[in-house]
Amino acid sequence: MGRPLAAGSVSLRVYPHPLAAPHVVREMQEQARIAEAAGFDGVMTSEHHGGFPGYLPNPLLAAGWLLEATERLWAAPCPLLLPLRHWSHVAEDLAWTAARFPGRVGAGFACGGLARDFELAELPFEEHLDRFKEALPRVVRAVRGGADAPLAEDAALQACRQAPLPLSSAAQSPAAVRRAAKLGLGVLYDSLQTVERTRQLSAAYVEAGGEETRIAIRRVWLGEAPRSHEREQMDFYRGYARRETQKHWGAGEELIAAVTGAELAERLAEFCHAGGCNGLNLRLHLTGLEPQQIRDQLEALGEDVLPALRRELGSEGRG
Repeated sequence: MGRPLAAGSVSLRVYPHPLAAPHVVREMQEQARIAEAAGFDGVMTSEHHGGFPGYLPNPLLAAGWLLEATERLWAAPCPLLLPLRHWSHVAEDLAWTAARFPGRVGAGFACGGLARDFELAELPFEEHLDRFKEALPRVVRAVRGGADAPLAEDAALQACRQAPLPLSSAAQSPAAVRRAAKLGLGVLYDSLQTVERTRQLSAAYVEAGGEETRIAIRRVWLGEAPRSHEREQMDFYRGYARRETQKHWGAGEELIAAVTGAELAERLAEFCHAGGCNGLNLRLHLTGLEPQQIRDQLEALGEDVLPALRRELGSEGRG
């Protein structure tokens, strides 16, 4: 088992399908089990609220479901929308989850980009970035064992002194990567960014002294890509993403597909190398796909893609 969010790691984002709630949980757990058997190093979960399609309201809770269902892989709420919760509660929840699953828990933080998430929490959306900047260094310090009293009296946070949690921060701008570098965090890029934008951010991160993992995110498909589902997914993203964010999206680069596993591994590795990345998060989620399609893809990726891809990226992720 490798360190969560480590350089060389290949992880999977696990998404909820539009099913009845009990079936959502069971399907996510089953996909995590298949991902573990396929050879993925870890899984990530993410957050939006109010029944937002493809997301759950508590990514740490969901990560716990996946950890319970598996034996070796790591799980990380990545990203967790930090401004929506008090940083001290986030630190406690992460630390106690790590106490239950030693060595298998990481986390990534983001400031949030959907106004309705903040409306549901009765928080002003215009304050989201300021809240994030204020909370981020405090939660980082706490889960590295440096909390002040009385928070420092928490037994799980005390354990973080010997086993600090691996952490990352979502980063879509030079300012964001510099902030992450200053705090000793890894960075998690946007899944739709061009390779040129990714390379710029990686260079800014390294220049700022960043030494942790730079994680690229790509949607993948082995075989004939489901292009109609891809178009629906992109239309959905364009419907709510800010124009500033969309300026750095690529045209036709959202999904990397190939007929053979060797070609797909090569193309993914090329993106990582060109973008200055040393970690990879894969996503199979597209609007309208059935759970069995995801399961089949996971098995195929494990057999035909991951071994070659890991050779290209290095072996740190496997520990």
